[in-house]
Amino acid sequence: MMDFLELAKNRYSERHFDGTRPVEEEKLSQILEAGRIAPTACNYQPQRVYVLESEEALNTAARMTRTFDAPTVLLVCYDMDTVWTNPHDQRYENFNSGEQDASIVAASMMFEAEDLGIHSIWLRGFDSKTVSEGFDLPDTIVPVMMLAIGYPAEHSKPAHLHATRKDLSKTVVRL
Repeated sequence: MMDFLELAKNRYSERHFDGTRPVEEEKLSQILEAGRIAPTACNYQPQRVYVLESEEALNTAARMTRTFDAPTVLLVCYDMDTVWTNPHDQRYENFNSGEQDASIVAASMMFEAEDLGIHSIWLRGFDSKTVSEGFDLPDTIVPVMMLAIGYPAEHSKPAHLHATRKDLSKTVVRL
């Protein structure tokens, strides 16, 4: 097993999936388990993950955003009826943790996939209403992002800016 920081440094957004190699059910289950055990506010677990793997579901997703022909796409959402809310927040009226919880779940699945040799790309170039209607989601389910997963194509490589990172002094403020 790889050290986490090494895994995080090596992981990149995959834009060239091997269309001939599906994600094995055992590995998909491990990826979904990583999402299931991810931390959420008050452990309310509002996440809802839709596994898009049928030809119809993948075609629907591809009409809504670029999926890079991934063999599996995880549509990560949250349930507004289950989400934690903060009634005392004076800056963000009606604040809820749904988007944050779903993002932590997605990141956990993304890193588990990487650890299993399965690449991913975080997708958010879609209209939430179109996704909700396209997948006939209940009114309380809010789409946050899609995580396209699969094995990399032979010619796959990181984007040219992948290893470029700002110095910690540019992103961290000590008070």
